[in-house]
Amino acid sequence: MEIESRVGQVMASQKYVFQLLSDFNNIAKFIPNEQVSDFVSDADSCSFTINNIGKFGMRIIEREPSKLLKIANDYQVPFSFNMWIQLKDVDTKDTRVKITLRAELNPLLKVVAQKPLTSFVEALVTKMETIRE
Repeated sequence: MEIESRVGQVMASQKYVFQLLSDFNNIAKFIPNEQVSDFVSDADSCSFTINNIGKFGMRIIEREPSKLLKIANDYQVPFSFNMWIQLKDVDTKDTRVKITLRAELNPLLKVVAQKPLTSFVEALVTKMETIRE
């Protein structure tokens, strides 16, 4: 299953957005509170509970400075996934952000998880659009 977010607009420099998002201690600001609880983080990993899905953990596996964060599941997640946060500089304080989530789910879990995961990815982009430098 692959979920692609819409392209969001962040009114901050690409470098600033990348520095903020590349430390999971900052990511709590962007996690939608209405869908998530029990958030715990360090610089490279975080875990939380997504309503109607369960415990969810992820870690940063690659940073391409100012352009891309590659994120993967940790041991707490019962399925394999990768998530990419792509950043594109449009102007001095105008950065576009797009999130792609690819998950390996069995057919039953796919039916249950598709809507909450899509909602989660879109909510992340919406929250990221509030970043200001």
